[in-house]
Amino acid sequence: MAIEKRYWDSDAFLGFFKEEPDKVDLCEGVLEAAEDGRILLVTSALTLAEVLYVQKQPKLPISKRKEIDDFFKQPYISVQNVTRNIADMARDLVWDHNIRPKDAIHVATALSCKLKKMNTFDGELIKKSGLLGDPRLIIEKPHEKTQRKLDLD
Repeated sequence: MAIEKRYWDSDAFLGFFKEEPDKVDLCEGVLEAAEDGRILLVTSALTLAEVLYVQKQPKLPISKRKEIDDFFKQPYISVQNVTRNIADMARDLVWDHNIRPKDAIHVATALSCKLKKMNTFDGELIKKSGLLGDPRLIIEKPHEKTQRKLDLD
């Protein structure tokens, strides 16, 4: 069975970490699939810092440092460096598609990895779904069908 590679924007991780009611359930299904080896989550190295604080919200407490550090070392998470190529692509996304700079880094990382799907809660990015990349990047909220387990006992 092929493993699906899926980009996760920092707000998906943060929604899970902060247990935001409108986000945590959507994220848990994807994380469960990742833990089961069905999905590889890809994200930018930018996420490691960005995930601690979202504008107009309190930052995650320092008491969560080890937990978050360990989380991003899981084998089902692939952290991609921000390279010159990604930065150049992000700059073009800002100019050509009016994407905010940090968001453009995330989109450029997904595009450079030739991913088909990106998960985010950012409504402005979701509006760009199917318009960017080759293959066209589908940008949507996290979701994953849960696999029913039959109790045959």
